[in-house]
Amino acid sequence: MRCGRTRSLVLGLLAMLLVSSVHLPVPSGDVASAASSDYQLLAHLIAGEARGEPYLGKVAVGAVVMNRVRSPKFPSTIAGVVYEPWAFTSVADGQINLPPDSGCYRAAQDALSGWDPTYGALYFYNPARVTSLWVYSRPVTIVIGSHYFAR
Repeated sequence: MRCGRTRSLVLGLLAMLLVSSVHLPVPSGDVASAASSDYQLLAHLIAGEARGEPYLGKVAVGAVVMNRVRSPKFPSTIAGVVYEPWAFTSVADGQINLPPDSGCYRAAQDALSGWDPTYGALYFYNPARVTSLWVYSRPVTIVIGSHYFAR
């Protein structure tokens, strides 16, 4: 009996030590003001790329960024993916600087949390605005709003 209590006490102390050594940000105020730079950048990209799209389409744009971060074919950071040359029209034309609305922030949070309505897509495009025809060679996973999502 005493051995069981001692072991529980030791395990409890170890757990407290591990938890206290992790430096997690503590949100204060609204989510946007407490957000990391990745969260802000993703929300800005969503605002630039998915303005006028349904909420699911905004999450899907964020999910494509996260899928690229996880893919060995792309840079391994959100900033690396977003600022990769020729990757996103909104970066090239400055629309990434538009202020995100609350839906873009929510969509960024959902994408960062792992929601992927694209089924693993690495690309998206609006067929009415495509300038690079190679994207038509990619298999489409889903269509949301005016965007086609593809692998």
